[in-house]
Amino acid sequence: MSADLSPQKRALRAELRERRRNLTSTEREAAAAGLTRNLIALTQQIGARSVSCFLSSVDEPQTRPFLEWARSKGIRTLLPIARSDGLLDWTRYTGEDEEIGLAGVPEPVGDLLGPIAINDVDLIFVPAASVDQQGVRLGWGRGYYDKTLGSMEKCPPVYAVVFDTEVVDEVPRERHDQPVNGAVTPARILAFPLPSRS
Repeated sequence: MSADLSPQKRALRAELRERRRNLTSTEREAAAAGLTRNLIALTQQIGARSVSCFLSSVDEPQTRPFLEWARSKGIRTLLPIARSDGLLDWTRYTGEDEEIGLAGVPEPVGDLLGPIAINDVDLIFVPAASVDQQGVRLGWGRGYYDKTLGSMEKCPPVYAVVFDTEVVDEVPRERHDQPVNGAVTPARILAFPLPSRS
């Protein structure tokens, strides 16, 4: 696509962010319970022994209950740490210290494993603002995951973690946007047609 979709993406992100902020505490609790069930179900279905996930921020679908489950089951879980060069380092989830990182989101405190550590996982869960039925993911505009996924030679299944209303018919896609294999929401696990990685 030659058109610059940045303004369209920014407007959509702002709308989605506002919608998330308006969720009630009851809606958030119900969403967290459903999402945890589905993240666990997908991990078990794939038989993943190592996963990549993220520490959710206040307005994101809650990942911490899943992370605790994975830790209790001995599943090796890698979490991202943003770098100033636009790449992601990784560290193992221990359930201990966290801080607000370079990108303004929660990150674990731990030993850095380097960008290629993600090559060893069986399943990747990524944050998203929205995702469409073709597997096009709208991220939050920093490009960390697009760079990471685009550089992987052999990428395991990648699932966007979103609220139910954030799975839509279509989101704007630019050449650098990396597709995902599916989405996990509080109500559903969705698999999309096998995406082509560009």
